[in-house]
Amino acid sequence: MNIIIPMAGMGKRMRPHTLTLTKPLIPIAGKPIVERLVEDIVRVCGTKVEEIAFVISPAFGARTEQQLMAMAERQGAKESIHYQEEALGTAHAILCARTALKGPVVVAFADTLFKANFTLDIEREGIIWVKQVEDPRPFGVVKIGTEGHITEFHEKPMAFVSDLAIIGIYYFRDGERLHHELQYLIDNDIRDKGEYQLTSALERMKEQGVAFYPGAVDEWLDCGNKDATVYTNQRYLEFLGEHNGSSDQVELTRSVVIPPCYLGAGVRITDSVVGPHVSIGAGSIVETSHLKNSIIQERAHIYGAHLENSMVGSEARVEGKAKQLSLGDYNQIEV
Repeated sequence: MNIIIPMAGMGKRMRPHTLTLTKPLIPIAGKPIVERLVEDIVRVCGTKVEEIAFVISPAFGARTEQQLMAMAERQGAKESIHYQEEALGTAHAILCARTALKGPVVVAFADTLFKANFTLDIEREGIIWVKQVEDPRPFGVVKIGTEGHITEFHEKPMAFVSDLAIIGIYYFRDGERLHHELQYLIDNDIRDKGEYQLTSALERMKEQGVAFYPGAVDEWLDCGNKDATVYTNQRYLEFLGEHNGSSDQVELTRSVVIPPCYLGAGVRITDSVVGPHVSIGAGSIVETSHLKNSIIQERAHIYGAHLENSMVGSEARVEGKAKQLSLGDYNQIEV
């Protein structure tokens, strides 16, 4: 089994945090979004993952590549890095990792996380993870036939077709066949809304007799903007409970921690209340503050602040009474 993770987007909706950090590396309960995604996919695959292929922008740099390679190694898999130099759509992004398109393949886009209670049926020709949503217009959606397999694909329909949204995770038993269909779109310049879309390849495969089945997830968690990412951090802390990887190298002085929280190594908390639903990265300092439902990255300093529903970047400093913040790396604010 190979896993392909397209993640070349620049994460503009997550600025200022993505000015210095690639969006999939933003921490959720102490681990990068993309590592949480990889762990959850490996968990449901039920089979050995041989290779994890990351499709990134060349602008991400060596540090990001090193972190991604380490993630694959922690899963006991070979790692590979592939570049998408121009944003030409989902089909084009996957094709950038063409050398990994062989045998059984899972494709997972790195701006989404999920919780599911099933083991992947690798004998199926194709499985597409879906979740019922209130407003399907921003998503690719599917229709399910009476025999339980997918009968139609629609990309961001303006008129109602279905409320089963594709969450961005797919299984293909035959990676070589997917490779062929993606290449066909490029060679024949077949675009939808100006881009090469994976749904176009899925439709062609379906017409040729490939049976795709829905994989229903219990929860679909988005990391597309600050508020969604803070909420996803909250849910992961609840999922993980006391087994969330918090360090025992934390210094608490006249302070209270209300679980669930994640506290990294070397965190110092003095005269403060932290929690619930707070993640604090390694080496950060919190003094005379009250934090809840927030993500604080590494080596930040929070002093005399009341923060809620906030994200604070690495090396940032917050001093004052601001209640909701989205503060990037190395910034300083005093209120």
